[in-house]
Amino acid sequence: MIFGKIDFLNLLPFHVFMKRYAKTLKVHQSLNYHKGVPSTLNRSFAARRIDAAFISSIAARNCHHFNVGIVAKRSVLSVLSLPSKIHKDDTQSATSNLLAQILDIDGEVLIGDKALRYYYGGGECIDLSQAWYNKTHLPFVFALLCTHHHQHELKRLSHAFICKPIKIPHYILKDNAHKSNLTPAQIRHYLHHITYRIGEKERRGFKRFMKEAKEKRLVPPLGTIRYTSV
Repeated sequence: MIFGKIDFLNLLPFHVFMKRYAKTLKVHQSLNYHKGVPSTLNRSFAARRIDAAFISSIAARNCHHFNVGIVAKRSVLSVLSLPSKIHKDDTQSATSNLLAQILDIDGEVLIGDKALRYYYGGGECIDLSQAWYNKTHLPFVFALLCTHHHQHELKRLSHAFICKPIKIPHYILKDNAHKSNLTPAQIRHYLHHITYRIGEKERRGFKRFMKEAKEKRLVPPLGTIRYTSV
């Protein structure tokens, strides 16, 4: 199975889980990773060059997934709008750019680890996920774990992932802190803002996002997400 891998800190718990899970089931030799930012993985998944990945919400609307995604209940810290005289999208994420348009927030959209560095540096910004919650009182779903094939395997994997919290070893935190130019404490603080289970409120938030995108004619007519219970 070829798995799309996004090296953002919001998926650090999932990457730690995958290493343990693959070794436990002795399937690590059958896993191949295709690395990229969200926008490139969206294209690779649509072209079926990868079998499974966390796909940006706006690109996942017709995909099969298992109630696992990247979710912010309120603030997210890593999806920001910075003050700017002209609107500027972040080329790495279509969903975040669309969220800013739906919220009628002009500025420079910044996502991922570079957004975290800006946030912890004290820069002026609007947290787009918090702005979404202020408007809707619903969580925002940034991505969904989707697959073309291997549905039975992905269902088991998804269930195992959300069953219990993932503890990140300190040496992994230190390594990622060095790579991202953040501190281990900042990474821990950030990860408290991220959840992965797609429940009823998350589904409602996702549907609200899709509805508003359609009403603003920002995406083509939308299909229906196929949910599989885990």
